[in-house]
Amino acid sequence: MTPDGQALSRHERWARFRHAVVGELLAAPPKPGELQSALRELAKKSYAHPITGRPARFGFSTIERWYYQALSANDPVAMLRRRVRRDAGHCRVMTPALIEALIDQYQAHPCWSYQLHHENVAALCRKHPELGPCPSYPTLRRYMKSRGLFRQRRRSDAKAARSRREIRSFEKEHIHGLWHADFHSGNRKVLLPDGQYVTPKLLCFLDDCSRMCCHLQWYLSETAEVFVHGLIQAILKRGLPRSLMTDGGSGMQATETTEGLARLGIHHATTLPESPWQNGKQENFFAQVEGRLVSMLEGVPVLDLGLLNDATQAWAELDYNRRRHSEIRCAPVERFALGPDVGRPSPSPDALRHAFCQQVRRKQRRSDGTLTVSGVRFEVPSRFRHFERVTLRLASWDLSRVTLVDPRTGAALDRLYPLDRHKNADGRRRVIGPAETPAEPPAPSGMAPRLAELLVEYAATGLPPAYLPLAQTPNDEESTDA
Repeated sequence: MTPDGQALSRHERWARFRHAVVGELLAAPPKPGELQSALRELAKKSYAHPITGRPARFGFSTIERWYYQALSANDPVAMLRRRVRRDAGHCRVMTPALIEALIDQYQAHPCWSYQLHHENVAALCRKHPELGPCPSYPTLRRYMKSRGLFRQRRRSDAKAARSRREIRSFEKEHIHGLWHADFHSGNRKVLLPDGQYVTPKLLCFLDDCSRMCCHLQWYLSETAEVFVHGLIQAILKRGLPRSLMTDGGSGMQATETTEGLARLGIHHATTLPESPWQNGKQENFFAQVEGRLVSMLEGVPVLDLGLLNDATQAWAELDYNRRRHSEIRCAPVERFALGPDVGRPSPSPDALRHAFCQQVRRKQRRSDGTLTVSGVRFEVPSRFRHFERVTLRLASWDLSRVTLVDPRTGAALDRLYPLDRHKNADGRRRVIGPAETPAEPPAPSGMAPRLAELLVEYAATGLPPAYLPLAQTPNDEESTDA
């Protein structure tokens, strides 16, 4: 072991030991004719073996060889280090054809154990003698490990392809450059008012650069409504980020979520399935939640959701955000306040709720000016009765707020309310169009211009009459008195 606690390799320990044996001869060279006697004295001594630590003695010729190797080198320790074999890293027992067959077998079956690979390689060697003799199991296992042919967990083909990507730690340079969002299932259940015990879900938003906990809250589900509810609070607290990274959860991929992020100018990035390392900062934070926060609640016999959320907010703001972080070497709140910031001010709560909605189109019924959304009838204001199709913004979990918007600009025009049949039963109806009719009817305008034009053109053709008139007298029954 070195003074800083790092372990030395076998080659390095042998090199330093040999240099220590002949070091005194190098520091104080013997006089002419006394070298042989000095080497014999060293050969009589007992030394601690550099590997086992047991007493060991070395012959005269061995120490003499060490002495002359160190004497002729500018770096005596490197010269006394054991030489690396020329065939190091090469398996002499396995032929190139056998190695190629082994690699093909591993690529086809990466989930096989080393023992299963060895048995199948032995079968190949028996079937195809030209591959050469089959190596022993330790040789094959050692060769596969040296080439990175490790046994993989059994996954689908798509997941196995994704798992081959390299893993690297990353960190954004600016505050609000990237937020992480994820759900976590708690290790302790909470008591509901109806007497049931359920597992709460923790929704958390972390800033990548500062590790600042922007907002966290315990819920009972992982729906889109829950995610939007927590995200709006995080934005109101800290401001608008530039990008947000989530997994592929249904609540995070809902239309309301994706459209809301796009309207607010937040780039939405998703992690690969079964790749928790992409949100590693979240996983580390959740470990602290369970190890510190939840552990301090062990003495509470009955834990409800309200108490859990109160304790969580106090712990996050006064303990986690203010405690020194080992990676950034300061408190998250300090870096959040002093670091370069690319965030934007938060919109109003109403603007945020209006943003996190899905935009749909509906056809308006001309008969009564209504439309249907998710089985619910809504009345369109009379001034928009001329719209054949209208554009709406709504959240699927809250149909009490349905807004009529301009499809070109997205501006809110009016709010729609559900059809109230009982209120409409009073019989009062607003008149559509002018309230009063003209006092005098308009003067006759005569023949239509197009028909008069057709008569002139027909007369100019010079064709004979197209019909013969018939002299008729009205019947007595059809005639009327003047």
